[in-house]
Amino acid sequence: MTSSAPRRTVLAAALAAAAGVATPSAQAADATRRPAGTAAPATVTTPDAPARRSKSLVDYHAWTTTADWTKGHAKGTALAHGARPGIRLAHPAGTFDYQDPHTGRTATWEYATWTSPVHHLKAPATEVVASWNAHTPSGTWIAVELRGTYSDGGRTPWYVMGRWTAGDSDADIRRTSVDDQKDGKSSISTDTFAIDTPASGLRLTSYELRATLYRKPGGTLTPTVWRLGAMGSDIPDRFEVPASVPGTVGRELVVPRYSQEIHKGQYPEYDNGGEAWCSPTSSQMIVEYWGRKPSQQQLSWVNPDYADPQVCHAARYTFDYQYDGCGNWPFNAAYAATYQDLQSVVTRLSSLTDAERLVHAGIPVITSQSFLKTELDGAGYGTAGHLMTIVGFTKTGDIIANDPASPDNAAVRRVYKRRQFENIWLRTKRKNADGKVVSGSGGVCYLYFPARMSAVQRRALASVGVR
Repeated sequence: MTSSAPRRTVLAAALAAAAGVATPSAQAADATRRPAGTAAPATVTTPDAPARRSKSLVDYHAWTTTADWTKGHAKGTALAHGARPGIRLAHPAGTFDYQDPHTGRTATWEYATWTSPVHHLKAPATEVVASWNAHTPSGTWIAVELRGTYSDGGRTPWYVMGRWTAGDSDADIRRTSVDDQKDGKSSISTDTFAIDTPASGLRLTSYELRATLYRKPGGTLTPTVWRLGAMGSDIPDRFEVPASVPGTVGRELVVPRYSQEIHKGQYPEYDNGGEAWCSPTSSQMIVEYWGRKPSQQQLSWVNPDYADPQVCHAARYTFDYQYDGCGNWPFNAAYAATYQDLQSVVTRLSSLTDAERLVHAGIPVITSQSFLKTELDGAGYGTAGHLMTIVGFTKTGDIIANDPASPDNAAVRRVYKRRQFENIWLRTKRKNADGKVVSGSGGVCYLYFPARMSAVQRRALASVGVR
């Protein structure tokens, strides 16, 4: 389990104010989609009939290619050539004095910027989450900002979506989200842009992203950004979602199993130890599924008496010093992308059918959900926010999950009822133990995948809007 949910209390309050009775979702058709080439009952919409599919309520867009980077506005950045093209700091556009709020130290940094073209959202959004893949050598860092245009014609300020560095040495800043960002129409809650009052009809219709790359004055090291993107969505208020029909099922991926619970009390400076490490524990499982892991040298700081030191490592290097936790969604994705040729995104999926398609292609899905103990049989707990991973589907379509909220590694593999899991993951509204209406994640997930993919994997990602 995790302490991630409380950081979104601003979002929860705003959305709860807008919530009424759960309304039928425009995603009803999406919830019953099946993979291409799979026979479907007559009542089920297939992905081979695009004219009959409902309009997507999720728009993930990223800049990743040479052509993408050349379309942006560069001020001191240049193209970083290679198998994964990106941007790097070539010529400083100026200097910036930054006082780190977490160390109190003030330092001068050289910087350069890259600003994306304006991206017009396919569906005007109530929420946006940015994510990025970057290499930040010691003594370098990046800041990612978002500026958008509202449906009433107004514009947001430049919102800081994260200040990121992979390290935490004396040469580095402390990676951090930024609180108290708002303009009276929208606000930032740790890692999420949100319209304050969705019921007003106000939406974000477009946005641009700005990456600022920093290094020590006169230095030669540079950050490199390979992927810069954001997920915009307008998921309607709903306490229940339509049930999907099992499609491509019966496959289970062989994913390492790690329990967060065996790390209770370890390194309490990182969100009070393992009890709150569901997000980095899930991330580490998938990093290792793809054959990557930290070196022995990188793990040398961990107490040798601790099992699975790589989980401690993941917690340390996803830790958000402002949020004071390891559950920052983009920071987890950015951590995964520090491993060789590994990519990552934060997005939303529309149904378990989407997850089936990804798992069938060999791509696990890290999901975010909240629920009462009575709402998920076999979990044995309730949570205000928790990350676990879909690693497979039984032949009848139930969920095979690696759930880090397990007493030990052997107990991590769980089978959860499809209908229960689908609802707790995809809903946006729920009632907590006190009967109060609070928010749900609405299908948020992390997707980690290699830079070099099979054609099947590329098609599966494209089917959920990721390229």
